[in-house]
Amino acid sequence: MRKIQIAFLVLLTSLSAIAQTGYTPSPENIKAREEFQKARFGMFIHWGVSSILGDGEWVMQIKNIPVKDYKRLQKTFNPVDFNAKTWVDIAKGAGMKYITLITRHHDSFSNFATKQSDWNIMNTPFKRDIVKELADECHKQGIKICFYYSLLDWYRDDYPYETGKTGKGTGRTKKSDYASYLAFMKSQLTELLTKYGEVSAIWFDGHWDQLDNDHDKTLQSKIDWKYEEIYSLIHKLQPQCLIGNNHHLSPIPGEDFQMFERDLPGENKGGLSGQEISTLPLETCETLNGAWGYNIKDDNYKSPKQLVDYLVRASGYGANFLLNVGPMPNGEIQPEFVERLAKVGEWTKVYGETIYGTKGGFIRPQEWGAVTEKGSKTYLHLLKFKDDKFMLKIPQAFKTAKLFKNGTPIKFQKLDNNYFVFDIAALDKNEIDNVIELEK
Repeated sequence: MRKIQIAFLVLLTSLSAIAQTGYTPSPENIKAREEFQKARFGMFIHWGVSSILGDGEWVMQIKNIPVKDYKRLQKTFNPVDFNAKTWVDIAKGAGMKYITLITRHHDSFSNFATKQSDWNIMNTPFKRDIVKELADECHKQGIKICFYYSLLDWYRDDYPYETGKTGKGTGRTKKSDYASYLAFMKSQLTELLTKYGEVSAIWFDGHWDQLDNDHDKTLQSKIDWKYEEIYSLIHKLQPQCLIGNNHHLSPIPGEDFQMFERDLPGENKGGLSGQEISTLPLETCETLNGAWGYNIKDDNYKSPKQLVDYLVRASGYGANFLLNVGPMPNGEIQPEFVERLAKVGEWTKVYGETIYGTKGGFIRPQEWGAVTEKGSKTYLHLLKFKDDKFMLKIPQAFKTAKLFKNGTPIKFQKLDNNYFVFDIAALDKNEIDNVIELEK
């Protein structure tokens, strides 16, 4: 009977995916989606030759640095303090379940031993395959590894820069050739998916370069990216590998999860979102300070409280939180990041059960906090409150209410229309997150 129930659930999930995205995911892919949804917390790593300049990962575009000048960075990139184990230890200590690493960003520099371009880390003084070392360490420590891959390119002549919004000032004059560029990308993706063990996801970025703006969701790309070819190649090489695309649109056929940049699902504070929320697994990404790549002048660090707030609210929407770090050019994750991640790790060690493997709550996150649910338990995350009483309409019945941290019973009273009032006078208002556990 249990086998029949599991098969039926897989069928339902598969049918939902077909209806949502227009393609049939494999059983391995469906299982990977379920695991991804349970993870809730990951580390994003923006790093490469751009880190040398200490002005963020967009420095080539912002400063209009010509290719002939920018390529000199290859001779000086020597991250002697890089240690894959240290990076994975930091992520694991924070309670993160996966890492998404930049394999190739918009400046086209490849952090791996590719045979498709000389513009890669093996031709630097460092001469070590960062992607392999980190992937191997992730596999060793039980952390999922995902690869970020840029669709746009400020370096190569064959990318259709003529119709793109960015990369106009890098000195390219040769006519582009997308067929050539597509072949290059497919060859690199084949390398990434055949030489580095199991890859949990490919995280695409750059589609928006071929749109006039990010606000009008009806705009069509100025080029045909040939996503069907790209996506089918990935699913053929590794059926379980999830595909996400940071195009700021609703998912298109072949995609397995939906991402939101600097926004929680349904928000549009930065002007990049506004797309409909799909039924696919969700993820939101944000920076630890203000920059993605290393910026020596950016000391606008988010506090541990802000980071936990974001993690909890993302979980309240049923979404993962991909938190970015931009390591220094020597390969070290700067101490300000490490300190804050360690503080978040102290929280996840105590409260991880209230976010890992949960689903979004019966109510969307509110100013006071968020709700997560798992099995017979509902978790009320009180992130911000002033009063001694807390009232909430709760649609499902429950028998007990207690403080998750230490099991202290919480007194409550049921009012009309399923409203409940909780006595929270004894809670510590300075606590990062006071979690009340309700059990049916």
